[in-house]
Amino acid sequence: MLNILGKGVERVISSESLEQRIKGNKKLRIKYGVDPSSSDIHLGHAVALWQLKRFQDAGHKVIFLIGDYTAMIGDPSGKNKTRPVLTEDQILSNSKTYLDQVAKILDLNKIEVRRNSEWFKKINMQDLIRLGSNFSVASIIERDDFEKRLKNGLEISMHELFYPMMQAYDSVMLEADVEIGGTDQMFNMLAGRELQKKIGQTPQEVIMTGLLVGLDGKEKMSKSLGNYIGVAEKPNDQFGKIMSIPDELIIKYFELCTGVDEEVLKRSVAEMSQGANPRDYKEALAMEIVTIYHGKKEAEKAKEAFIKQFRQKELPENIEEIKISGDYDLLLLVNNLSPDLSNSEIRRLINQGAVKVDGAKIDDEKARISVHDGMIVQIGKRKHWKIVS
Repeated sequence: MLNILGKGVERVISSESLEQRIKGNKKLRIKYGVDPSSSDIHLGHAVALWQLKRFQDAGHKVIFLIGDYTAMIGDPSGKNKTRPVLTEDQILSNSKTYLDQVAKILDLNKIEVRRNSEWFKKINMQDLIRLGSNFSVASIIERDDFEKRLKNGLEISMHELFYPMMQAYDSVMLEADVEIGGTDQMFNMLAGRELQKKIGQTPQEVIMTGLLVGLDGKEKMSKSLGNYIGVAEKPNDQFGKIMSIPDELIIKYFELCTGVDEEVLKRSVAEMSQGANPRDYKEALAMEIVTIYHGKKEAEKAKEAFIKQFRQKELPENIEEIKISGDYDLLLLVNNLSPDLSNSEIRRLINQGAVKVDGAKIDDEKARISVHDGMIVQIGKRKHWKIVS
């Protein structure tokens, strides 16, 4: 197979054509798009970003596309219900730190950064009708996620039908030679091939990377589900989250998120099947990932902090202090301490018993809390605050 492809690649359309292009003298335009539906780039995105780096290191042009316009629709891939529409202000806020996060993997001096609002803001109704004439309703409705929703009597909004057409048009405007995305993006990326062919461009090659399952062990890692590990998260948070993944995901995370040798992974699988403690391999995984994004020194500190907090049952050092006074319902108190969490996320954590006040679990969101000097509030396993008066 092609040496330029990493171990996270699951399928290529078409490998023969891609190989011929790579053998040619032309530097290829490699497209990768992310919709700013949240402010974080996570390890699921990084699977594709590391593949982009392989192309970048080989001298090809990486195009990092921020889908600031398509984000207002929301990618319907794999969704069993219509996604809420984001405002322009939300999208702008979410995308502000994207490039700083991407810089942890790619050389920003060598990439082309684009936003699809560049062309979609200029499109009028006549242009939209002309674009839509290249697609049949049947071809879009037959995609798996739409088909399942129709069978289950679930709603599909008209604006969702525009998404694959718009992603395809992105490829046309960027004159992409290759598009990289997860296997769940196959329909959208193939739509790009078809549209390019119809307007006379050479159809892009499609590289599909494996999907990383999130912290819940069930759904793919997703910003909207909140089951993700951000590439820019603090070392202690990254380490702790990795230690929380189900044991059955350890090897898959090694494969998709690290450069650990295949033989080492095979040996690890054999050792765990013979009774070795999965915790030790998960710890090695956490060390690898935190080292990639923060360096070995920070990874060692994160490991030490984790051991103190969870194995030795100590509170973490340098707990964030916050000055607050008065009486609060638990939901409002948590919202004040961690404004990045939505009310629905807070309610879920409270119902799961993941919120503690001075070590006691509280599962009533309306519980009245009288804050006092020295009070310790814990949210989940890794977030702690100390109240000071």
